[in-house]
Amino acid sequence: MTRDQKAPVCVLGAGLIGGSLLRAAVGAGYDAWGYNRSEPGALAARVDGFDVTSDLLGVLTRAADTDALIVVAVPMPAVDHILAQVSTFAPRCALTDVVSVKAPVAAAVHKHGLSTRYVGGHPMAGTSESGWAATDPGLFRGAAWAVGVDEGTHPEPWTQVARLALACGSVVVPVVADEHDRAVARISHLPHVLAEALAIAGAGGGDLALGLAAGSFRDGTRVAATAPALVRAICEPNSEALLDALNDTLTVLAAARDSLRDAGSLADLVDAGFAARQRYDMAQRWEITDIRPGDHDWLEQLREAGRRGGVVTSLD
Repeated sequence: MTRDQKAPVCVLGAGLIGGSLLRAAVGAGYDAWGYNRSEPGALAARVDGFDVTSDLLGVLTRAADTDALIVVAVPMPAVDHILAQVSTFAPRCALTDVVSVKAPVAAAVHKHGLSTRYVGGHPMAGTSESGWAATDPGLFRGAAWAVGVDEGTHPEPWTQVARLALACGSVVVPVVADEHDRAVARISHLPHVLAEALAIAGAGGGDLALGLAAGSFRDGTRVAATAPALVRAICEPNSEALLDALNDTLTVLAAARDSLRDAGSLADLVDAGFAARQRYDMAQRWEITDIRPGDHDWLEQLREAGRRGGVVTSLD
């Protein structure tokens, strides 16, 4: 395959993320098709003009025949079943995923003998909605797309995955699976837990509290509108890292509670939170330009660059 050629893309799961990826890939000129477990969901995609079916065997056979890049876009509880089918019907295809946790997916990939062609992926984008009706080809525009640089990653499938992410409008952030999982526990999974808790606290104030609620409550509870089963599928597979983040947060909240009770002050919490938010607002992405997949120590170089905030914006 030359640099300008696009490998076909087979998306397994046509919900919010998988369906949006399919839309974006087709819009970027890829030959792309998909599978959806629910026939009504597959039909909705076909009505919109996209090649989606509920025939998993047929989709995987087509992927094997065309040497497609397979994208696993199902919730973590369904990953093992999907990978078992991939290992049977399309074991030589390049493989990636868009699941929100990486180490458990990598372990499942290894179990099914698919590690050689696998590159982990996770676009940091989404909404509280789900299903084909929520899909948006612009969902990934400007987003960070984590792409795995774990030991044993091969340059050809890595390049295919990175090119797809770039074509969807994202920037590529090189990551190692366990470091990714610890990071997203704090900036993705913990916010889900806190949003649920805040929604419960607000509702505990009764109709008056909900009637007075405005922007801070709305924004803070946005992801609590996500389907409960999906929230559990996102957060529970990352339980160890999420527990660490929760424990740290509970320590901070307990200290704030004690300070408010004993001194009538939230100064330490507010000052530290303001500074942390400023650090986020001032964070600068910088472009990785001098590392080429397949070069000597390319994986280690990309790992270190990703840790320091580097992103890939082009592979030309």
